[in-house]
Amino acid sequence: MMIFEDKRTRPHFDFLLLLLVYALMIFGVLAISIATFDPTIPAESLLNRILNSNTGSWQAIFVVASPAIVWFVVSVPYEHFRTYSMLYYVGIMLLLFAVLLVSTAIRAVKGWFEVGLGRMLQPSEFAKITLILMLAKELAITDKPLGSLRSFIRIALFALIPVGLTFAQGETGTVLVMVGIVYLMLIFGGVDWKWILVISVLGALAIVGIFAYGIIGGSTDYRMLRLISFLDPKAYEKSAGYQIINSQQAIGAGGLTGVGAFVPGSMSQLNYVPEDWTDFIFATIGEAVGFVGSSLIVLTYLALILRMLYLSRFTADKFGRLLIIGVMSMMFLHVFQNIAMTLGLMPITGIPLPFLSYGGSNLVTNVIGISLVLNVTRNRSNAMPAYAVPASAVPGGVRRRRKKQSIYVNAAEDDGLRKRVRALRGKRAKKTA
Repeated sequence: MMIFEDKRTRPHFDFLLLLLVYALMIFGVLAISIATFDPTIPAESLLNRILNSNTGSWQAIFVVASPAIVWFVVSVPYEHFRTYSMLYYVGIMLLLFAVLLVSTAIRAVKGWFEVGLGRMLQPSEFAKITLILMLAKELAITDKPLGSLRSFIRIALFALIPVGLTFAQGETGTVLVMVGIVYLMLIFGGVDWKWILVISVLGALAIVGIFAYGIIGGSTDYRMLRLISFLDPKAYEKSAGYQIINSQQAIGAGGLTGVGAFVPGSMSQLNYVPEDWTDFIFATIGEAVGFVGSSLIVLTYLALILRMLYLSRFTADKFGRLLIIGVMSMMFLHVFQNIAMTLGLMPITGIPLPFLSYGGSNLVTNVIGISLVLNVTRNRSNAMPAYAVPASAVPGGVRRRRKKQSIYVNAAEDDGLRKRVRALRGKRAKKTA
């Protein structure tokens, strides 16, 4: 098989990807501190503002500890994750089952273990990583995933088990992210378009059915109301639409350049938007830095996602390529859904904004995901199949270096050919004479 080598395919540690991540994480600590600061507590510096915020200081601790996670994941041999993906998967599935049995429901969700010091561990966050690992491994086994009954059953089980356990916990948002990850990985994993069409139609029918049940059936379930309230927030302004309306007002109050950070009397300081340091952190950001600052945040996310797409494009190993696609899908779905719901363009699903929202489990999960991408790019082969590269991408130097090659034939196997070779040699001898 012809192999194409290029500087874009070489193994390297992608510092640009890591830089984008840490820019977001550092700004996240600032945004969380803005959302939770107390104007009655004197603070002479930005550091004091962060330390005076319980949530801001804890987030800062997670950020400071994150380089150790990056170093550990990147230093693990690449093949380890392919070999032991099932072990990680089973371990997290057991945690998902255990949290249903022993945890206490918080707002009708049983999804957290208490681990001390007021901290909570959310297994469903880590389940997204193990789901990506298992799907990447399963889709990489064959060139035609879902092409056999065995392949269909295995992929369906690996996807449905975490989705089902997470749904039983009441975490609708995380379920939607998991389903989205599976869908995007199937598209990039080479699944036949007929399967993609069937899954798309079934997904569309399910969405229509859910909204029809909520609107026509008059459901009073709070989770259902959160899903349909974005269609007409004012109709639910005393309940599920309250957050959307207040979030829109807070973002609008920021105007072009924002009201500034740590402003007494601001909507974020008055807790005008519930949970504006977690799921609705973008409302705090919109008020503090305005349209310009919010646009820079969105562009940073766009650069992060496109960078991962670029890295996957030049990764020859299918497992590694799908691993990057899975992490990219997870980031894209979180960013799109979170920002859209704070703007009132999507239903409220209670999922955090990567690297900006407060939450140790989510931050660690995202750092692990990015570290896996860094591991792939650092340990991938520096060559990839030429058929995977468009002709326009092949450097001219590669074509110019092509040399004329001699063709050697075993003439002893063909008497006629041997005679013709002798005659040709005789003619050449006469000419030289």
